[in-house]
Amino acid sequence: MVALVAVLLAVTGTAGAAEAGGGTGAPPPMADGFGLTQVAPAVGGPTDFYLTVTTPEVAGRHHIKIILPSGYYRDPAKRYPVLYFLHGSPDEPVRQTYPALSSSNAMITVIPDGGARGWYANWLDQNTPAGAQNWENFHLDQVIPFIDANLRTVATKKARAVAGVSMGGFGAFHYAQDHPELFSQTASLSGDIDLSVDSMDLRLAAVASLVDGPGVLCGLSSGSCDPANSPYKPAVDSDALFGSPYPVFNADWRWNNADPSRHMDRLAGIGVSIYVGNGNGVVTDGEFWLEGAAKHVKEHMDALGMPYHYVDYGDGSTWGTQCNGRHNGGCWEQDLRDLIPRLETAFGS
Repeated sequence: MVALVAVLLAVTGTAGAAEAGGGTGAPPPMADGFGLTQVAPAVGGPTDFYLTVTTPEVAGRHHIKIILPSGYYRDPAKRYPVLYFLHGSPDEPVRQTYPALSSSNAMITVIPDGGARGWYANWLDQNTPAGAQNWENFHLDQVIPFIDANLRTVATKKARAVAGVSMGGFGAFHYAQDHPELFSQTASLSGDIDLSVDSMDLRLAAVASLVDGPGVLCGLSSGSCDPANSPYKPAVDSDALFGSPYPVFNADWRWNNADPSRHMDRLAGIGVSIYVGNGNGVVTDGEFWLEGAAKHVKEHMDALGMPYHYVDYGDGSTWGTQCNGRHNGGCWEQDLRDLIPRLETAFGS
């Protein structure tokens, strides 16, 4: 991975080929590479489209949604920073239609598939009925260099951010902690950023996604969830992701290693943003539990003397016009309206 990072930081890209998209009203051509194979034509317009790819790292077909600045084709010499936006569970890239994501003329936004319950990690067990599940390899070793090779990006840490919703909030912190050399900014929007025993409810929600417990998960999900047609099939063992989740005789040590709340020191020098509500007091709403997780992480950062941007919008009454404090897109749209201008400022400074 380290060697690959060195290569991708030096990429000048094949972005010249991508200029054809703007004049034709079609998405720009994107060349296969870095283990990704496109298996269907790109869908959408020149600045908002998605690809369908396969990779040996993760079983199945996967969408990658790309949003380009409206002026991308006007200046063929201009390069852009990139926001990698990670969706929640059991959602998918094409449904990430927050207006705020299309508001920036200063950066490219890339939304890769994270699966219904991929958890933005390389699973411990690769021999489950779900097939290969190396999501971290897919995103960091393949998607990032693929984007840098095909689009006019600024391929540096300074010009790269990772943010996510719910499960994607975990992914954003996890990726930035595992590879701080890749990202200068990270943000969690109602994220599962504490998987320690202090937030055992969130750990067990992750386990429920593995074993196909849709009844438990529907209240916590960030996408549409129908218990009768569970998106969490096929069921796999509770240990498939990070080994045993149970804190007995240190059996859960892999969960602790992956838990963002324990490793906030790894984000030193990286801009950290956290957004959360209180679920409006509804205990069956995921936000009710995620607020506690966010507070735990804030306490850890305070103890470390770390700077951060922290917004607890409570019941949402003062957070835009669409937010009710619960685990839904109305609140995340407002989060993004706050986050994106701040990222633009950080990228431009």
